[in-house]
Amino acid sequence: MRNTMNFVDLCRGEFGRKVAYTGVDRITPQNVVKVVSDTIGIHNRNRTLIDYLYRYMKGDQPILYRNKIVRPEVNNRVVENHAFETVKFKAGQICGEPIQYVCKKKKADKKINEQVDLLNDYLDEANADARNIQRAIYQSATGTSYKAILKEEDWTKNGDLPPFRIFIPYPGDCYIVYSQRNGKPMLSVQILKDEDEQQYYLCYSKNQFFEIKNGKVTNYGINGFGGIPIVECPNNHDRLSDVEIAITLFDAINKYQSDRLNGVEQFVQAFMKFKNCEVDENEFLKMVKLGAISVKDTGNGCQSDVELMTAELNQSESQVAKDDIYNNMLIVEAMPNRQSNSGGDTGNAVYLRNGWDFAERDAKLVEAFTKEAEKESARIILNIIRGTSNDVNISTRDFDVKITRNPTDNMLVKAQALDYLFKNKIHPLIALITCGLFSDPQKVYEMSLPYLGTIYPELADPEAEMQKAQQLLDGKFQNPSKTEPMANSPSNEE
Repeated sequence: MRNTMNFVDLCRGEFGRKVAYTGVDRITPQNVVKVVSDTIGIHNRNRTLIDYLYRYMKGDQPILYRNKIVRPEVNNRVVENHAFETVKFKAGQICGEPIQYVCKKKKADKKINEQVDLLNDYLDEANADARNIQRAIYQSATGTSYKAILKEEDWTKNGDLPPFRIFIPYPGDCYIVYSQRNGKPMLSVQILKDEDEQQYYLCYSKNQFFEIKNGKVTNYGINGFGGIPIVECPNNHDRLSDVEIAITLFDAINKYQSDRLNGVEQFVQAFMKFKNCEVDENEFLKMVKLGAISVKDTGNGCQSDVELMTAELNQSESQVAKDDIYNNMLIVEAMPNRQSNSGGDTGNAVYLRNGWDFAERDAKLVEAFTKEAEKESARIILNIIRGTSNDVNISTRDFDVKITRNPTDNMLVKAQALDYLFKNKIHPLIALITCGLFSDPQKVYEMSLPYLGTIYPELADPEAEMQKAQQLLDGKFQNPSKTEPMANSPSNEE
């Protein structure tokens, strides 16, 4: 399959991916075939668009198949793959830095910190960073993505492998069926092939799994994951791809660049016009080979002449038009431009002027959907660990998902703010959280307690100070002078 058709004609104005819904309250072996048959049509429609968008991102774009009627021999087909540039930027915004699990402030004791660290170690051994980048590319390019958490068959108790495996299926081979009543995921459907290249469906509900082949349930049983092991991570609520929202601008840039090269080539290979003279083909070829032309008048009193028919394309005006389209594409995609600093601007001024602030705000919108998917997949991972190594005994209520984008951005300003808060005797944990310099301020606070004594002499008892800090963050810390009676108060004397 090739992307010979325009995307707007393919989707017929229905942008975004449709969501499959079912009205059943519970998935059973008796109704699972009907649920799949009722929703597979929606997936097939989505799959056509997903295939197109993913190929487009990789460079298979309609300009490569353009036919030119006038002078078809001069038909340059140039792809400036800004779609790939966009997808890489968007994926880097979310997954350029590793996604980490950090303790929530209200339960940040030493034991939970160690448990969260162990969970992060498991994710590192499972190559979660690489899998997240792969998922983010699908998410940005096609509008949605999926993460499957599976049991590691080669896991042993004393081995190096984690008890789970992270797998990112191609979004064209997977979809989730949601409840029409409350939007809860009811069934995951994977389209697979067996060893005989026969297609079948592997489905997971909350409590069971099903294998469907030729319209019949061939196998089913208990789902040992404790939930649906495949989680969807959409790019936004409408599952719009970052490619499709500006795909007409991408096509226009390709056309501009191709036509500019056509203009240069047609100028070089311009037609030669013979006026009031006759030259046969063999004679013309000899003259071209010699690099000179000699013609005679026809003898009827008309002057003979030979000239090139040229109409040069104004390259400067074309560049202005192309730059305007490119800048509009950056605005639509919420991507920063590459304007150079004219001098005299501060770092924050450049940050705002070049569009980095808009890029940050757009990334935060995607971040919410990513965090939701991470929490769902973490529940499956913890269930698998409980049934195998059983050395991580926490729940998703004990930690938060931390997505770090620009850890060193405005680092000097953040460090100055931290120093200012320290000097004004703000509690160190509050100061570390407020400055935004660290992705896990709780852990930084704990590791820095021995060194904070030079600024805060009262930190001689780290355990007591930790409890005070925790109570402060929980909103339970109160001034003792207002809550406890003084030693010499009338109430104590009585």
